[in-house]
Parts: sequence; structure tokens; C-alpha cells
Amino acid sequence: MAARERHVPLPGSEKSPVPGAREIGPVPPEERFEITLVLKPKQVKAQTSGIKLSREEFASRHGSSAEDVERVKEFAKQNSLQVEQSDTARRTVILSGTAARFRDTFQVELKRYQHPSTRARFRGRSGQIFVPESLVPVVAAVLGLDDRPQARPHFRPIRPGAKAASTYTGPQIAKVYDFPAGLDGTGECIGIVELGGGNSPGDLDVYFKKLGLPVPKLVIIPVDGATNAPTGDPSGPDGEVMLDIEVTGGIAPAATIAVYFAPNTDRGFVDALTTAINDSQNKPNVISISWGSAESSWTGQAIQSLNQALEDASKLGITVCCAAGDGGSSDGVSDGLAHVDFPASSPYALGCGGTTIVSPTGALKEKVWNDLSLGGGATGGGVSDVFPLPIWQGSANVPPSANPGGRVGRGVPDVSGDADPTTGYSVRVDGTDTTFGGTSAVAPLWAGLIALINQKLGHSIGYINPLIYPKGETDVHDVTIGNNGAYSAGPGWDPCTGLGTPDGTKLLSALSG
Repeated sequence: MAARERHVPLPGSEKSPVPGAREIGPVPPEERFEITLVLKPKQVKAQTSGIKLSREEFASRHGSSAEDVERVKEFAKQNSLQVEQSDTARRTVILSGTAARFRDTFQVELKRYQHPSTRARFRGRSGQIFVPESLVPVVAAVLGLDDRPQARPHFRPIRPGAKAASTYTGPQIAKVYDFPAGLDGTGECIGIVELGGGNSPGDLDVYFKKLGLPVPKLVIIPVDGATNAPTGDPSGPDGEVMLDIEVTGGIAPAATIAVYFAPNTDRGFVDALTTAINDSQNKPNVISISWGSAESSWTGQAIQSLNQALEDASKLGITVCCAAGDGGSSDGVSDGLAHVDFPASSPYALGCGGTTIVSPTGALKEKVWNDLSLGGGATGGGVSDVFPLPIWQGSANVPPSANPGGRVGRGVPDVSGDADPTTGYSVRVDGTDTTFGGTSAVAPLWAGLIALINQKLGHSIGYINPLIYPKGETDVHDVTIGNNGAYSAGPGWDPCTGLGTPDGTKLLSALSG
């Protein structure tokens, strides 16, 4: 590689400042940190749809090439950066160095900022990342130069002044949705991605003892230096962690739950997911993700990298359930437009929206969860600004986007479940018994159900989206009442609750074929 090779912008790397963030000053040039370079996959013939690869087959067919890894290592050496780790299956190379070296190598300006809402300090950049022209065909993303918070946990406490109409534990919600009896997740592993917080073993002991269930087997996997680190604040990320574990553990108590803790950055998110899907020791075949943010808050390179990881999961026969967000059709963005949440908007994710249970007895009655007018939350959903309409969603009557131009794109969510905090989930977190809702609860709800289905089938159902759409609403409870702002529910698929909420026994029967 020539010493003075021309540098060009890395496609999709442009980043804007965080609105309202206060600039504190430059990043000290001697400050050391790590970044992840995401490499492009080998160019291979298209995989036959529905064929699931082993992790070894996947690495051989779709990992990065050894030659590309060596090119990146040589690039790092020439720029006095250290290679900390490389993984051809994950297609990642982790580099460490000083802020000064990264600044000069990628031609970026790094500054310290204070976040306008959390007051947390972060390292930020704006503009594009530049790389040698010869690396553009090799490198898909450079993540970690900027470590601003990327995602939000999608759980909601009951709004002040509201009272719970009903609350559910994992076993109780499983009965409401008629999950198949006689299954407990034996032999299955559920992966959970967490971007902060932690769990207390004492809380889990108390919680599951009350349910009369064994405490699930937990495996903690640190990613990028993060680990299980409870904050002591029930309304913080601990609430997300405990909700995820207690819902999945209540539905599939005999399953192993592998929790991948990573920093709340775009780098951390990508590294957590690629670590989970390539985990050859725990081998999760369903993954729950309850973190996300509006598509507009991501760089192109980060969306591409995370979406590629989700596509990888589909090739490996792993189902990934993603919360669709709690900010209604705007996804909490205040620009007056409709937005959908990513990664739920990826065509390789099972997007999970939210409902309110009106009556759990007799014929189940539900409506769209929307409490925005009273200061609460509402299910996310709508039409993607990034992803085109998938083939398997072609007959779902996805409407044009509510935004000007009426774009036709990927419809979100795919399915839904109880998410209203007033009909929410009993959880124990940081020594406190409380009730949470949010689409954060729906992703682990569906992950638990899929673990039971996998147990019964004796194999992973894998990429479930193309399988459930042709079956229509016969295996779900169709939700036809309510709206999330710009979009309304109706018969069949809609941009509030997708196909509907689960009828677990019917879904198992349909997928058994």
C-alpha cells in the first residue's frame, strides 16, 4: 500500500452532531480507545432460501477473506495502530490506538460533548470518515470513533396517576396467548442483547421463587469491555435487563439465557449482535433485542452493518425478535414526520409491536397500545424510510408511508403482544417489585414462544418472517381497533400491530408442517 495513497470518504459514514449537545473541548490526543472495522463478506453465490448453515459453513461461505484481514492489519501497522482481535466469521478487526493516531488515520476531528438530556459525556465527531481508496472494497464500516449513546431501551413504567388494570408474569401471559403446554425450553438457548444495566441474582431468586420456578441458567458474555453492571436504579437500564430475563425465564424456565452486555454505542450494538450469532459455545437460536432508535438517528454504515448481521442470523437459522419502539408513529422524533425504529425495521428482524389487553378471559380482546395523549407511550410502527418492501410482505397491503411522497417500503411491525404498562408485566428489579410495559416486553415474549416451538420441533425455526406471512391471520389474534398516531389498525396486517398477537398453539401447529 502506497505511503501517500489517496484517502476517500467511506460511504455511509457521515455523522451529524447530537442536537443540543454541549461541546466541552477536544479529545486529549493521548487518550486510548478501541474501534471496530467491519469488513465486507466474501462474494459468493446466493444461498438457497431456507437452507440453514452451521457456524463453520457460514464462516467459510460468508465470512471475511483472510486476504482482506491481512490488508487491514497491514494498514493498521502502517498507521501505528494495534490489532487487538480479528474474526473472519464476525468479519471484524478491532484496533486500538490514541485519539491522535485515529484522528490522523481517518481524517476526523474528535471532540468531547455533554448529552442534552442524560448529561453524560461522550466522544463525538461530525462529517465523514476517510480511508485509503484501496480499502473501500474491503471495509464496510469504521465504528467506535464516536461513542455517543445510540439506542433507547423500549420499556415503560406506568405513567404517574395511572393504575394497573391487570398485570402478568411470564407463565400468566403464556396462558393468555395459549402457548403450547408441556414445554419449558429444555435444550434451547435464548440470547438477549443489553446495552447497559445489569441483574441482581438476589432479585432473580426472589422473583422465580414466587413463581414456583427454578432460576434460569444465566450466562453473561461481556462485549467491548461492558459487563453485568447493575446501576441500582429500577427506572434505568436495570429495568430493561430484568424485564427481558424475567419474561423469557417465566415462559421458558429450562432454557439457557445468554446475556450479551455491550456499551450503548453503534459499535457496541453491532459487536454484541455479531458476538451472539457467532457464539459457538452457547449457540442461541433465538435472540431478543429491546433496544433501538429511529432510523434517522443511525449512520448508513451502522445500519448496513447491523442489517448484515441480522441477515447473517437468518442464514444461521436464528430468529431475532426486535422491539418496535414506544414513541408511536413518530418514534419519539419531533420533526413532525413518521419514523420507524431500527433494528425492528430490518427485513431480517421480527418486528414486535404493542397492544393493550382489554379482556384476557373468554374471547381475547385487544386494541392498539396508545397512551400518548395522557403522557404515556404508544407502539411504534409504520413504513421504513430505508428498506424496500420485502417479497414476503408483498400481499400484506402495506400502505404508503404517511410522510410526503408516500414511499412504499418495509412495513413495521410484523407481530405484536401486550405492551401497555396498565396491563403490563410484574417484574422485580433492584429490590423493588413493580410493573413495566413497552414493546421491550414483546420481544422477549415472542423469543420465549419461539424457544418453546423450537423445543417441540426439535430444530430451529430460524428466519420466521417468510413463514408466517403466507399464513395470514389464522395463527394470530388480529387486532383491529386503535391507532399509533399516523397509522390505524384494521383487519389483516396493519402498521400498528402487524399480523396480530400470538396464538401459540395454532402457530406451533402451522409451523410443524
